[in-house]
Amino acid sequence: DLHVERLTRRDRDLPALVAGLDPDLIVLTGDFLSTSFNEDPQALADLWELLGQFHAPAGVYAVWGTVEVDLPHLLRPILNELGITVLEGDVARVPVVRTSGEADSEGGQGIWLVGISCTRELDVALARLRSLLTGLPPEEFSLLLYHTPDLMPQAAAVGVDLYLAGHTHGGQWRLPGFGAILTSSQYWKRYEAGLYTEADTRLYVSRGLGMEGFGTPRARFFCPPEVVAITLCGEGK
Repeated sequence: DLHVERLTRRDRDLPALVAGLDPDLIVLTGDFLSTSFNEDPQALADLWELLGQFHAPAGVYAVWGTVEVDLPHLLRPILNELGITVLEGDVARVPVVRTSGEADSEGGQGIWLVGISCTRELDVALARLRSLLTGLPPEEFSLLLYHTPDLMPQAAAVGVDLYLAGHTHGGQWRLPGFGAILTSSQYWKRYEAGLYTEADTRLYVSRGLGMEGFGTPRARFFCPPEVVAITLCGEGK
């Protein structure tokens, strides 16, 4: 959740932070602009400047966020120009990178990215997820990108390995000993932020970087922004 309005110091520091992590793959789980700036020409230009500094050997992939926030007809040309692949009910195979830095051959192991556009009709999203998983080799790793954490029970039931989401902002305003006050998730605090495990599925809900738009205060309370780095290891590693 970048929620760009204008490039702040936080935004300008972000590319160096990401580059310092030396990522093999970068994924973005939606809500690129602030709700009240999603048609603003300067915000769109600032987003282009920011995203243009993200690079990874296996590529940069994204899914759309909340339908009122991410307007594909404005954002798709920007992401396409920058070489960022948007998964809109699609899958993409990313070769596994060996410790030597070399990618596995075409016949080697891979990670299957499964990207679904955010919708309030979870039955539609679940049907699409099941359809996409049906065509994947069961022995290979599946990584689901979906903006909200609200598909977690279904993702666990169909055997997704890793599920990455945002949307909640970790609450943005948190109380010590209680956590998130609001999450915009239908499950409220069940998946408010961080790592969750159900069956064999792991979900990580990022607090994101930006803040809600409109008239809400541009502030976080006991809820710092975050960039999440995840290392995937084979069995026994």
